[in-house]
Amino acid sequence: MKLKLFILLLVISSNLIGQNLVKGYVYEDQNQNGKKERQEKGVPNVAVSNGVNVTLTDASGAYELPVGNDNIIFVIKPSGYKIALDEFNLPKSYYIHKPAGSPSSFYKGVSPTGDLPKSVDFAIIKYDEPENFTSFIFGDSQTYTNQEIDYFIRGIVDEVKDIPNISFGITMGDLVGDNLTLHAPYKDAIKQIGLPWYNVLGNHDMNYDAKSDFQSDESFEASFGPNNYAFNYGKVHFIVLDDVLYPNPFSGKGYTGGLRDDQLEFVKNDLAHVSPDQLIVISMHIPLFTFKEAFREDDRNQLYYLLSKFPDVLVFSAHTHVQCHGFAGKEEGLNREKPIHEYNVGTTCGDWYSGILDDKGLPVSTMRDGTPKGYAFLNIKGNKYTLDYKVAGKPADYQISIYNPKVVPSKKGVSSGIYANFFMGSENDLVECRVDDGEWRKMKRVEDYDPAYYRYVQDWDFIEELRPVRRPSNPEKSRHLWRANIPTNLSVGEHQIEVRGTDLFGRVYTAKSKYKIQEFN
Repeated sequence: MKLKLFILLLVISSNLIGQNLVKGYVYEDQNQNGKKERQEKGVPNVAVSNGVNVTLTDASGAYELPVGNDNIIFVIKPSGYKIALDEFNLPKSYYIHKPAGSPSSFYKGVSPTGDLPKSVDFAIIKYDEPENFTSFIFGDSQTYTNQEIDYFIRGIVDEVKDIPNISFGITMGDLVGDNLTLHAPYKDAIKQIGLPWYNVLGNHDMNYDAKSDFQSDESFEASFGPNNYAFNYGKVHFIVLDDVLYPNPFSGKGYTGGLRDDQLEFVKNDLAHVSPDQLIVISMHIPLFTFKEAFREDDRNQLYYLLSKFPDVLVFSAHTHVQCHGFAGKEEGLNREKPIHEYNVGTTCGDWYSGILDDKGLPVSTMRDGTPKGYAFLNIKGNKYTLDYKVAGKPADYQISIYNPKVVPSKKGVSSGIYANFFMGSENDLVECRVDDGEWRKMKRVEDYDPAYYRYVQDWDFIEELRPVRRPSNPEKSRHLWRANIPTNLSVGEHQIEVRGTDLFGRVYTAKSKYKIQEFN
């Protein structure tokens, strides 16, 4: 613990070399021109941060915070207000203070910002903000080329931009694939959706030539602003965190999931101004606990402690290119009545734009656990939520895929069975099946390869000419797969299989398939 405290003090002190004070106002921008004018009043009790400290504005809307030579000062949007957007629909909620600019890097960072202005002011706009709303949640878009930017636009952006009644969107990191010059066309693509958009830093959005984790986000900051920040919407408090530690503090090479002590200090200071009856939604790239080996355990436990007084906590992550849910509660030793729910979101690029091309010339790109590529919705009513996953290019009710043999012998035992991949399924869900109009019977949850995806990958290896996209990835065991034996003791002929899945929120989805029973000679 003494070592961690020393590291925290070292990080904060190095950041605050040449320490100064930033001062300014948060004000209601009545004419929405982005300039504080004499008649425009300050807004009290609004949180402002330098990335570690969080302070509230006083009765006149004024604030002050310590800053060094590398800080981003940002306002934490209060409920009932909105913030003006830049030309890419990114909130203008921050001011970058890097007098000398970013360190030299292969990719461009922040240009020198010079001395602090006398007043760094933040404009907020009064807004009749709904307590019931829906937002987009995107897993990795992860484009490596301009062609993949085109796939992202035609496969995802063109579909979602026509969906009404969405308040904003969040992309859960890996906006691009290592080529940080593609952040610009990514922003052009997101702009087309026409909504306020928030972005998380992923491991493929970093400056890999950085000497320390604190400087690995310089190009991201130049394009998107802070990589650790927060905002309120209705009765929900959103926290966005860069949880990619680079270089890996254990090996000095690669990266791992975790949080620096200054980031945990920011979360602590931020939550000090949040009411326990608010829903806390944390967005990060690397999973917090659904893949436990991916995240540094001590950091996870410290975050659990900071969240202990908040009964309603939802964590979004991506990174894995599979989809699953996890719950951390009393069984994990946490003193919580309600477990923390983590939703590891399926990706908009699916399996990295791989596989056969569909009728639009887009890679099918099914993920390794059999989840088709797509995007999620966060639906909020007050401080309660539900989640939906939408398969790109398919009807909204396509939530279950069924795999079964096409023909089985009459009254013979068979080793094949009925498999149901319930894309949003979790270990707590009920999945049942019936044949024809027979009795519903419970299916058994299994952690296994989706047989449809397994066959798809195996078939790929039997082609005799290369295709113009890359081979699908090898399958990974699905956490949302159910199995039942297939009946062979029914009449000879065709029979209908029906599967129904009841999700976390009590909603029921169905799917159908067919098979034949034949006499075996």
